[in-house]
Amino acid sequence: MSRQQILRDSSMEISMKDLHQIGIRGSNVAAAGNCPVSQCAAYARQCLAQSCGKCVPCRIGLARAAEMLERIEVGDGQESDIKELKDLLESIKISADCAIGSASAEAIFNSIEAIMDDIESHVKKGKCIASFKPIPCVAGCPAHVDIPGYIALAKEGRYEDAVRVIRYDNPFPAACALVCEHPCEHVCRRNIVDASVNIRGIKRAVVEGAGEVAPPECMPSTGKKIAVVGGGPSGLTTAYFLQLMGHQVDVFDKRSQLGGMMRYGIPRYRLPNEYLDADINAILKTGVVAKTDYAIDSEKFAKMKEEYDAIYLSIGAHAANTLGIEGENAENVLSAVALLRAMGDGNRPDFKGKKVAIIGGGNVAMDCTRTAMRLGAEKVTCVYRRRISDMTALPEEVEGAIAETCEVMPMMAPVRIETDEEGKVKALVVQPQIPGAYDRGRPKPVKADKPEVTLECDYVIAAIGQAIDSGDFAQAGVPTNRGKILAGFNTLIGDSGMIFSGGDCVDGPATIIRAIEAGKTAAANIDEALGFHHEIARDVEIPAPGVGILGKTGRIDLPEREAAERKSDFTLIEQNMTCQELKQECGRCLRCDHHGMGAVKGGRTSW
Repeated sequence: MSRQQILRDSSMEISMKDLHQIGIRGSNVAAAGNCPVSQCAAYARQCLAQSCGKCVPCRIGLARAAEMLERIEVGDGQESDIKELKDLLESIKISADCAIGSASAEAIFNSIEAIMDDIESHVKKGKCIASFKPIPCVAGCPAHVDIPGYIALAKEGRYEDAVRVIRYDNPFPAACALVCEHPCEHVCRRNIVDASVNIRGIKRAVVEGAGEVAPPECMPSTGKKIAVVGGGPSGLTTAYFLQLMGHQVDVFDKRSQLGGMMRYGIPRYRLPNEYLDADINAILKTGVVAKTDYAIDSEKFAKMKEEYDAIYLSIGAHAANTLGIEGENAENVLSAVALLRAMGDGNRPDFKGKKVAIIGGGNVAMDCTRTAMRLGAEKVTCVYRRRISDMTALPEEVEGAIAETCEVMPMMAPVRIETDEEGKVKALVVQPQIPGAYDRGRPKPVKADKPEVTLECDYVIAAIGQAIDSGDFAQAGVPTNRGKILAGFNTLIGDSGMIFSGGDCVDGPATIIRAIEAGKTAAANIDEALGFHHEIARDVEIPAPGVGILGKTGRIDLPEREAAERKSDFTLIEQNMTCQELKQECGRCLRCDHHGMGAVKGGRTSW
């Protein structure tokens, strides 16, 4: 008789692992389009399932918390339940025997504090708050684009109508088809089945399939004039929607071309000029007047306030942050802003045969890393003081840089820049780090007990974030704090009357779609402040859902050109979907606007 035998997973264990993975995917997409009270209750049940059951706080306390949240969710809760629930969670947090109970209770307590408006709405009215959006991709998109709508149109080959639907909320369909960070995909419910729908890829196919699509007709003139300072995504979005509403909009930009960071911060291999120009030309065709090479100082701003009925400030974040280390003022130390701005103006530095070191871990750092390789550098190294998994850059950007033979060195903090006798960069000295205690969601790097590392290089590029140059506006009386213009969530600047602001200059450097969100919000609020309430008609009929792909089906990813070829030029990296791929990918959309939670909680009528 054998003493032991090799153990294999039983059918029950395999089934439970599959169920666990489905649960993980479901948790990942729960952030948008789902009732937050329901999410808290589900999380409490999930934590309870992981409890050993030895201590009363976990075994009974978490079960009681979940039960109370479930009653509140369906409208059976009482106002007294809220205090009782919070007291219960506080008790669990301090009395549980292990971190599972304590951390679970703390997470649920913090969530309840954050969603108190919604909990009170459930208790008093038996439903979610009015701002609830039941369609995850629409809720996850800052501009709230009708994603199921344009996917349904794309499936039928109605590409021009699909572009029109996108433009109801976002006047940059071509640019966003290439460089949007697609937060909508992270919350796509298809993730529960297999993987998210390739929403950005479908948008790319729609834009190229449609060709040039004329913008909507403008409403009758109101006689009002609005000045927009800054021709980036936020400013141009505001200008587009206000012009459609019948107001006359003039856009002022200090650079020779419009586009802001889309032109002066994103390399052409990601966003070619022709795509960006197509979007900008459509905006200008509405009647928006652009005045480039026009810098606004305090004197011009004062005159502008007299000539215009409203002003929107969207000056972006075009200044560079400093490294704060020895040698950062040496020759051949560049900022990411300066490098990418030069590229936008067509002034390409010559890195041929040089060694280039980039400092940073965001998308801008990856843009500089991959750009340096395309400018002929012999070796490109990106150093980052945290782990690769902590990088804010999109994973595909990091993977793309590595595929193009760029080196990424994590857990390395810059210490100083060494120079030669002529004052030029000779080396970047970095100090190895180890991940420490968590700080704002990521482990804070801590100096490792290892010697410094010297990286020989000819250039150092600092990609550690951008700053806001708002000095002239501050002198003119616009309230600022550390460069940021102080505007509310409604984009209005304090009690200034008719001066609004949004985008990077208010919130700090963010994504294009966030800037578009700010511009769209500002347009609606400026229109309201002028005494109007224009609404842009949605005159494209969305097809009813047909038979979709229900079973597990692989996601269509956009192919890229071969790394060895693409790293030597600035031609667009990504390739488009074929018609076959587009139709299949559109069929993977679950049409949450008609089915599931969308149908139960408002669907297409909710926005």
